[in-house]
Amino acid sequence: MSSILNVDQIHAYYGKSHVLQGVSLRIDEGELVTLLGRNGAGKTTTLKAIAGVLQPPQGRISFAGQPTHQLATHHVAQRGICLVPEHRGVFKLLTVEENLLLALRKDSPWQLDDVYRIFPRLKERRSNGGGQLSGGEQQMLAIGRALMNKPRLLMLDEPVEGLAPVIVEEIVAQLKVIKAAGVTILLVEQNLEVCTQLADRHYIIEQGRIVHEAGNADFIADDTVKDRYLGVGIA
Repeated sequence: MSSILNVDQIHAYYGKSHVLQGVSLRIDEGELVTLLGRNGAGKTTTLKAIAGVLQPPQGRISFAGQPTHQLATHHVAQRGICLVPEHRGVFKLLTVEENLLLALRKDSPWQLDDVYRIFPRLKERRSNGGGQLSGGEQQMLAIGRALMNKPRLLMLDEPVEGLAPVIVEEIVAQLKVIKAAGVTILLVEQNLEVCTQLADRHYIIEQGRIVHEAGNADFIADDTVKDRYLGVGIA
């Protein structure tokens, strides 16, 4: 299987703070990979660097064989890299349907009906304003909007944080459908149960460096690693 994303020894700074200190990872076409770590470890910064929001002064990022680390954000997006940020970015004064159509690419395999099929709640609420949605519905809308933008790599930053367990289950089921359709996904998430239900592989980042990589079965079995780097076990 060929890798679609290669991140090679990237560094990133906020002012004088050296946040990423040589991060390297790869994702193969069609994989779902998680990036795990404690708060402040550099997870969101890594996503921002891949999306072109931050340009790393050192290191290299290539996507589908082409370098992207020096491209402007909109050029990175045109290549098919979509970031759904933690704050979701829903336009609150627009309806659900207007939010979705805003992102539509005519050649996307994901059209309005496809998004409504995966997210039936959005179809029910399609005339509601974005600001009238619950947190879970806003998250579904943010993911659905990203799909309509024809992603080759979908990056999700804490998609189930703060959501009720029943909504978390719904979003996990929807992500399984999206993955089964062949979309490559990079997931940042604190809920390890969600991560192990979905992922092929896991990376752990600590203080701006990747400190561990494992396949899903090995990760589930290795309580020592989870305890050491994440401070949690899986119940």
